[in-house]
Amino acid sequence: MIMKTSYSSGIRIHRKYQRLIFTGLMALLMSLIISTALIFLKEGYSEHFFNELLRSWGTSFMFAWPSAYVCAYLIQTKVLTRIDFYDTE
Repeated sequence: MIMKTSYSSGIRIHRKYQRLIFTGLMALLMSLIISTALIFLKEGYSEHFFNELLRSWGTSFMFAWPSAYVCAYLIQTKVLTRIDFYDTE
């Protein structure tokens, strides 16, 4: 008898790192979008656009990740715990 084991094709990481990874990815994408938009608004597209974007994105990510982590923690512990969610059924 052959036993089949199912493995997901994704990466296995312990659940305790979920908030850290989630806020990191959110901060990464949001800092990219905001940095791009601000450079376009301030200077428009130039030949040095991508160099400026990478420098700006790195700096903004250093502030965005800790900010997102702290904000997510505060919202989950201080705000969402005080809301009574219910189903419409």
